Amino acid sequence: MAIAPVIEVEELVKEYRGPLRIEGPLGGLRTLLTRRHVTRRAVDGVSFSLGAGELVGYLGPNGAGKSTTIKTLTGILRPTSGRVRVAGLVPWRERERHARNIGVVFGQRTQLWWDLPLRDSLELVGRLYGVERARHRANSAHLTELLGLGPFLDTPVRQLSLGQRMRGDLAAAMLPEPRILFLDEPTIGLDVVARERIREFIATRNRQDGTTIVLTTHDLDDVERLCRRIVLIDEGRVLYDGDVARLKERYAPHRRLVVQLADGGDWRGLDVPGVERDPDPDRGAEARAVTLRFDPARVQVAEVVAAVLARHAVTDLSLIEPGLEGVVHGIYAAREAPA
Repeated sequence: MAIAPVIEVEELVKEYRGPLRIEGPLGGLRTLLTRRHVTRRAVDGVSFSLGAGELVGYLGPNGAGKSTTIKTLTGILRPTSGRVRVAGLVPWRERERHARNIGVVFGQRTQLWWDLPLRDSLELVGRLYGVERARHRANSAHLTELLGLGPFLDTPVRQLSLGQRMRGDLAAAMLPEPRILFLDEPTIGLDVVARERIREFIATRNRQDGTTIVLTTHDLDDVERLCRRIVLIDEGRVLYDGDVARLKERYAPHRRLVVQLADGGDWRGLDVPGVERDPDPDRGAEARAVTLRFDPARVQVAEVVAAVLARHAVTDLSLIEPGLEGVVHGIYAAREAPA
């Protein structure tokens, strides 16, 4: 028997209506008084579904419709049309029941009380959600250990660094043990140490608790580290929905092998079909680096390496995999819709 998805989105549309902007003398006043309006479609027929326990990257450039989709899924916005169900509920119609199923973290906003110590904010979150006392103490202790909150639990939120506040927001979101977690730019502006700690926490909650997580971010390193599936949107429409690996295979099939020649060595080429020298300028000419480009579906990496070592004296070899960032940016630039 098929298991129903935990999140279902079908032909979601969200439109915003505003006054027509009038240019020229007294344009601001004329715009304020006009009866003419324009309609902008922020989300245009988005459809996807998520199973329980999935960790999905929901990606797009600024203005693509990511935040509008997330706000609809969390019940903040009511869509213009379409069907949305999250854990069997319609978010904007059953907001109180829905809120007990989800946790939400917006990277540029906080749900903590600004002038209270972090400990008191977590206490208030537990009471708001009706978390039983023993369970609250156990969850607080567990989250404090996982996120390293101990040193600043008694510090007012307004005095926390951005990384500390983000860890506090994650603790507040996870304290009631939600089935579904929405993360909007959870690592924005963080240093390397804080970013890594939050990534580890997200991965642990998904792996150990089976929490369904929707992650929106501009940091594609987050996506590569955490997600096996991504949904790309642009101009309110879905461009791609599938595996990260399949996206790379289709839109960046080539690998690069950087060969560091030994001192005094000259590049004499290779007699291997399907392997070509990278058309880009050599990396580090003084270090005698040569870059080879090939498709691993046609030529095995081991075959290329063996051919290089048979003909050249080298000091180092490094294989470069295509980065998700370059692939995604290429798709947006071309405005292609992958099959």
